[in-house]
Amino acid sequence: MRILHLSTAPTWRGGEQQVAYLAEELAKKGIWQWVCCAAGSAMEMHCLEKGIPHLTFHKFFSSNPLVAWRVARICRRQKITHLHAHDSHALTFAVIAASLFGNSVPIVVSRRVDFPVGGHFASRWKYNHRAVAKIVCVSACIKELMAPALRYPGKLVVVHSGIDLGKIEPGENMGLLRTEFSISKNEFLIANIAALAPHKDLPTFVRTAEILVEEGFPARFLLIGGDGGEEQNIRRMIREKGLETHVLLTGFRDDVPLILPEIDLLLFTSKTEGLGTSLLDAFAAGVPVVATSVGGIPEIIQHGRTGLLAPPGDAAALALQVKELLTHPALRNELVGNARERVRLFTKEKMAGEMISLYSSIQFPGV
Repeated sequence: MRILHLSTAPTWRGGEQQVAYLAEELAKKGIWQWVCCAAGSAMEMHCLEKGIPHLTFHKFFSSNPLVAWRVARICRRQKITHLHAHDSHALTFAVIAASLFGNSVPIVVSRRVDFPVGGHFASRWKYNHRAVAKIVCVSACIKELMAPALRYPGKLVVVHSGIDLGKIEPGENMGLLRTEFSISKNEFLIANIAALAPHKDLPTFVRTAEILVEEGFPARFLLIGGDGGEEQNIRRMIREKGLETHVLLTGFRDDVPLILPEIDLLLFTSKTEGLGTSLLDAFAAGVPVVATSVGGIPEIIQHGRTGLLAPPGDAAALALQVKELLTHPALRNELVGNARERVRLFTKEKMAGEMISLYSSIQFPGV
């Protein structure tokens, strides 16, 4: 088995973390693999830091045939048996490599977003391409959304994302955030951990904070994550509502495992979400969660058992759920305990094991 991972993302988000976890676990099993990623990307930096065999390309535009040609050449020279496209643009390069440059390596593609395949020809063509052997959905919700666009829905499989339980677990509350942002011990610390991207619906997070602030609820609110295109809009909204001292933006942080234990509640307001691994991190760290009931989130959160759910965009309902959890310690402790048990179903080891079984089920042409 010889795997080529193809990733085109320039930044580091949840999908890239899953590629890293998969590569780490495959390496432990002695499985040969390379990562092909964009030059100057966060994935390239990760590969350099971890000593992962890799090569880079200059994307220039989303369907650059030179990248596809290079992928086909790598597959031939390195005798690749499985080409794993980890995002939609990666799939574009993979199917062009098959169509124009004769690459016969079966393609596995990961689908991490919970919206249907685009209606235009190119999107449907690439997901229905004969070279695509399996489409790995990170939630059953995504599988259901993908099925109508496929001629052969049997290619769809669900492999939930996983986290590193050894890296994120209940630990000492070091008070880093409270010190850095001058947050009183008498105030609850409510946070969202995600890139500031449109689908995270952070305006609803801000509106929820506004409701709680107006009610005099003792809390400060942190948005922990880099800019995903919405930072200026969020800053403007916070300023217009006069919430500058209540809702704070931390930017991207690489110390999330250290700061998670001091967060009193994770408030997750997404309007679409493939699965939501930040929720799993919170479960592992013993942080209670209030989230919206969208996408794959209900596959993680069992309402009233491992967390609380509210309709997307409903700031009033989310505010009620926040108060319910933070003012009832017995309920909070019960949900946190149940969540710590449930998160054991979503480990990187389990995810990688299922991927290895999937790879093994796909026969390379001529074998």
